Amino acid sequence: MKRVTGIGGIFFKCKDPVKMKEWYKTHLGIDTNDYGATFDWKEMSDSNAKGSLTWSPTKETTEYFEPSKREFMINYTVENLEALVEELKKEEVTILDEIAVYDFGKFVHILDLEGNKVELWEPK
Repeated sequence: MKRVTGIGGIFFKCKDPVKMKEWYKTHLGIDTNDYGATFDWKEMSDSNAKGSLTWSPTKETTEYFEPSKREFMINYTVENLEALVEELKKEEVTILDEIAVYDFGKFVHILDLEGNKVELWEPK
């Protein structure tokens, strides 16, 4: 079974997300929106298969990364989230929540070996 198929997003804490997004827009040309920016791509092996990576500055006081104390969280894309979660449970990986389903895919959060919160996403 495939597990991680790519990186779906990079989320990091900062003092002022609005100013941070504006700085990146002004100085590096990143086209930002309310959430950050999205970088679209196509798979090399199948040019019809599309994907994206989200880049998102987040308020430093966010509790979304908890219980991790880190300044970042990485979102990894996966192919079959339900099956992967079952395997991770057998491997005694800490699963933080139930699988959440949205219009754009399924999500769950786990902790890695050092207590970093990791987001797993099965895109639609």
